[in-house]
Amino acid sequence: MAGETTGGRAGQLKSSGLRHGWTTGACATAATTAAYTALLTGDFPDPVTITLPKGQQPAFALAAEELGSGAAMAAVVKDAGDDPDVTHGALIRSTVRLGPPGSGVVFRAGPGVGTVTKAGLPIPVGEPAINPVPRQLMRDHVAEVAARYGGSGDVVVEISVDHGEEIARSTWNPRLGILGGLSILGTTGIVVPYSCSAWIDSIRRGVDVARAAGRTHVAGCTGSTSEKVAVAVHGLPEDALLDMGDFAGAVLKYVKRHPVDRLTIAGGFAKLSKLAAGHLDLHSARSQVDKGFLAALARTGGAAPELVAAVAAANTALEAIQLCSAAGVPLGDLVAAGARDTALDVLRGAPVAVDVICIDRAGTIVGRA
Repeated sequence: MAGETTGGRAGQLKSSGLRHGWTTGACATAATTAAYTALLTGDFPDPVTITLPKGQQPAFALAAEELGSGAAMAAVVKDAGDDPDVTHGALIRSTVRLGPPGSGVVFRAGPGVGTVTKAGLPIPVGEPAINPVPRQLMRDHVAEVAARYGGSGDVVVEISVDHGEEIARSTWNPRLGILGGLSILGTTGIVVPYSCSAWIDSIRRGVDVARAAGRTHVAGCTGSTSEKVAVAVHGLPEDALLDMGDFAGAVLKYVKRHPVDRLTIAGGFAKLSKLAAGHLDLHSARSQVDKGFLAALARTGGAAPELVAAVAAANTALEAIQLCSAAGVPLGDLVAAGARDTALDVLRGAPVAVDVICIDRAGTIVGRA
């Protein structure tokens, strides 16, 4: 049995029986690639194939296409697989126009894509809410199309989502100051489905596989970036990696009953701040970052009253830790310590050593315990 089951993220997805999907960033990249190709050649590739950050090469069928004078539009329907994603079925359009020489790729928010209006996000205020990885993915594909068909690569890319402003009301975007629509997201291009029961079962199978392989140290990671950090820090093999997603409690409760010598919990600062506050389900629909809790932690770390107030009023957890880092207050370490305390409380004396690694969006370690 153990020989038939692979460990790590891929093994969990296989054992869960769930179908993965594609992020809004991957869909926008596919639409952009098709539109720019048509702008240079007069023909839309359909299906259009792109290369994701980890090398996968999915093909996307075009749902709409339009070629006019100086502009081309292509659209892709987002398939989120078996994930209960609010953007599943959304029509994501990319309209590509030629830009001035030397301008590179300029992004615009079309109808249904939000604009950043508050600090603390990975995109500056005033910019379209298109995250860094999808931006780079689109730049890379524009460059490839330009090289293949003799283009300059200087383009204006306008991303829009049909009914995106309406869909965005079901997300955290309005509260985060992303106004006018959805964000274009994704770090791997792939949506990993998180059906609660199926994914929690896959976490348990992941622990079983690691123990059967003789692993004494496993890592529960909130995503692919934290997974890379856990491997870099501890040199763990794939079958010792658990993609816990938002289900920290599921990892802790199962490891309590089926102990390993050591458990590393690695994740984004915002998610692990929820664990530090005592939440075991880290999904944004079921727990929120508590800025008051972060402000109290900052106070214990020596923050001045002005900084404590600024943390309490921060737009995002990212902004809170940036403020504290600039002032030399170790908020990341304090959150890591709090997350470790919560973990040990759930483990209740099980013979498991626990360490916690907090990272920012770029994968930089911002706290350890």
